[in-house]
Amino acid sequence: MSFSSDAKSELCRDKLLRKCCALAEASGVLLYCNSVSLEQIKIVTESPDFALRLPRLFYKAFKLEFDEIQEGVKSSFVLNDPAKTARIFESIGYSPAESISLHVNYGLLEKDCCRTAFLRGAFLTGGSVTDPAKRYHLELATNHHKVSRETNSLLLDLGFMPKDTLRNGSSILYFKQSDAIEEFLAWLGAPLASMGVMEAKIEKSMKNKINRIVNCDNANTSKVVEAAQTQITAIRTLRERAIFDSLPEKLRQTALLREENPEANLNELAMLFDPPLTKSALNHRLRKLVELAAE
Repeated sequence: MSFSSDAKSELCRDKLLRKCCALAEASGVLLYCNSVSLEQIKIVTESPDFALRLPRLFYKAFKLEFDEIQEGVKSSFVLNDPAKTARIFESIGYSPAESISLHVNYGLLEKDCCRTAFLRGAFLTGGSVTDPAKRYHLELATNHHKVSRETNSLLLDLGFMPKDTLRNGSSILYFKQSDAIEEFLAWLGAPLASMGVMEAKIEKSMKNKINRIVNCDNANTSKVVEAAQTQITAIRTLRERAIFDSLPEKLRQTALLREENPEANLNELAMLFDPPLTKSALNHRLRKLVELAAE
């Protein structure tokens, strides 16, 4: 199962205890489902848990049963009885005689629990969330532009700051910040999915930190190897020019230890002296060898 499917399964565990919340959730389902009109209401879902929840939800909210149910990879729920669809529209506060477009009935959403239920229904039908291990993206999609604008206003009132766009004729509200997605999922009633986003963010942060450390170590190693190679080349030049034997004892000793330990960094090389040298003193001797070779 996908991360989005898991999140929807978690949301479906919420018990349908209050009729007001069932009505609000059903309203969210209808405004974000595949097709809704006086002639026919059709809801299609890939979530088996939502498919089990949907008949109970509509009976709790409207005391109605679906006219057709087709089960499969995608389950379809259809209402085509005019008396039933008219009753549903009346229950969610929509009158075709007064408005030509569907809208969010804020009268159903006066309580916080009902607002949560409405957005849960919207997410179960028109929502999706990407696996946070890949990227951060949660969206709500509907064919009704007015509904999307009004849902946006509702989210703003609740303290959420979604972005909006149009895609293939659908209005999309979306979040791309991990913190916002965590908070929204937790608010809907999916704390496990919210924790999944948090854990993915922590894991990404750790991986990035490890990569930075590895890259830094590799860069430092490259610098050590490059500096050592320069120093060994300088020592070789001093030998070829018959200058090496006339060097001061301290420089000769430094040159010999560098030749014997080409991969050692300054700290490691400094500890090979008896007594050990300071890093700055060793660095000074090595620079002197390079300068002599250059001269």
